[in-house]
Amino acid sequence: MKHRWLLKPTGNTETIETLSRELNVETQIAQLLVQRGINTFEEARVFFRPELSDLHDPFLMKDMDKAVERLLTAISNNEKILIYGDYDVDGTTAVAIIYNFLIRKYSNIEYYIPDRYQEGYGISFKGIDYAEEINCKLVIAVDCGIKAVEKTNYANEKNIDLIICDHHTPGPELPKACAVLDPKQGDCNYPYKELSGCGVAFKLMQAYCQKTNDNFAELAKLLDLVVVSIGSDIVPVTGENRILSYFGLLQLNSDPQPGLKSIINISGLENKEIQINDIVFKIGPRINAAGRMESGKTAVELLTSTNDEYANKIAIEIDCINTNRKELDSGITEHALSMISESEISKNAFSTVVYHEEWHKGVIGIVASRLTETYYRPTVVFTKSNGIITGSARSVPGYNLYQAIESCSDLLENFGGHRYAAGLSLKPENLNSFIERFEKYVKETITEEQRTPVINADLEIKIKDITPKFYRILKQFAPFGPENMTPTFITRKVFDNGSAKVVGKENEHLKLKVVQKLGDNRCIEAIGFNFAHYYEHIKEFKEFDVCYQIFENNFMNQKFIQILIKDILTE
Repeated sequence: MKHRWLLKPTGNTETIETLSRELNVETQIAQLLVQRGINTFEEARVFFRPELSDLHDPFLMKDMDKAVERLLTAISNNEKILIYGDYDVDGTTAVAIIYNFLIRKYSNIEYYIPDRYQEGYGISFKGIDYAEEINCKLVIAVDCGIKAVEKTNYANEKNIDLIICDHHTPGPELPKACAVLDPKQGDCNYPYKELSGCGVAFKLMQAYCQKTNDNFAELAKLLDLVVVSIGSDIVPVTGENRILSYFGLLQLNSDPQPGLKSIINISGLENKEIQINDIVFKIGPRINAAGRMESGKTAVELLTSTNDEYANKIAIEIDCINTNRKELDSGITEHALSMISESEISKNAFSTVVYHEEWHKGVIGIVASRLTETYYRPTVVFTKSNGIITGSARSVPGYNLYQAIESCSDLLENFGGHRYAAGLSLKPENLNSFIERFEKYVKETITEEQRTPVINADLEIKIKDITPKFYRILKQFAPFGPENMTPTFITRKVFDNGSAKVVGKENEHLKLKVVQKLGDNRCIEAIGFNFAHYYEHIKEFKEFDVCYQIFENNFMNQKFIQILIKDILTE
């Protein structure tokens, strides 16, 4: 599939030059900062040297005072507290952070994770009934609840108070809860809007600390849970999330919770410096697998465990579940791809909507992501669960999937999410109407550019610009993630110095040394995975443009700078 290379706007030249001078860095570094919204020396200080004191006052969040007062009342009266969370990584880490922090001093506390198949996403009637059964008068709902108007009314009828800690987009009507913590509320003045669900739970505990003069350092030890939620939920790594990620990674790499440590070991990350990417591809999927395939409660048991031996036992169990999950989603993806390829209408559509009643509900989100990568268009994957058709949707960069689904809201029983990922459910009789309406809306609103895969590049540079100092500063841009991705560069009119070769089991990869001009002594090693098809062009000393990222290779205790090829352009 051909890619468009999109170079980000340069930014204000005067600001770049001033920042370069004040920080004593190359103009390219200053330009990367300005592209990320960092325009002053002080903003650069916060970016490069984050401090926990830079976190916002949690009481700036709407209803935080009410939430803390209700929590204090519950503790003072020895009321049973139930922490209710979603079954994904963000939900289970959010439950774990509140439970782990409060359990040190307050034992009348339980957690509840809904069954993905019997109860579905969010607060359930069954969950409220359980709270009543155990004589619980306060439920803290995390990573869910912002649209649970009916369920909140049901809880109110039973004299059960709800504190909702959510980060999803609110609907037209807010639930009548005791307190609603969600920075995305229209009238919430909290300065940072992109917290994860676990991030909002952390802010509640931070506020509790401030009110009770509890030791904040104890809460900071739980930031490894917050960074796992940030990486897994694909929220922007900017502002407050960057601070939480920075200190969360320090904790994850030095002294993680027993449950996370066991997952790190079983993921092959022991003795490695863990980054956000490791959370996205190795730690998160394993924690998620429990909720996808069996019960999210297993994940919370892992994340709240204080016993290394027990945590290792659960981690092994979760790793087996994850292996089964991978086999399952691979098979369903193959089935879905064959369904699309066999239909000319599906192949040429502007959206992808596929349905099979026997597909496993727990993996349809992963399948939707795989199909989006293949066909590069908004995608919904449906299956049947308890007589209702439920779906998981994924989008392409720049296209607002949430609005497309919202345009079909009269056909849906339920829906929620954001511009790039969403969940929805409908009655079987509405499926065909949804497919037709969704396709029509996407066709009318998606642009040609949004239908073409894009590689967003930060800067055009020369090979000579890639110095040890340049890379040393570049590393300090981490942690990387949405809105602060690993910098991507373009270098035009380069050559291989004669060392190009194909490598890999099936000779599918390309290894070479890139020079700016033939005969130049200054070169840089490059690796291009699945780029062997360019070998014939490159070995003939023909010119090409290269799009890449810079990384450090550590081979046999020898460190050297290398470039990872993202794309090659030849005439």
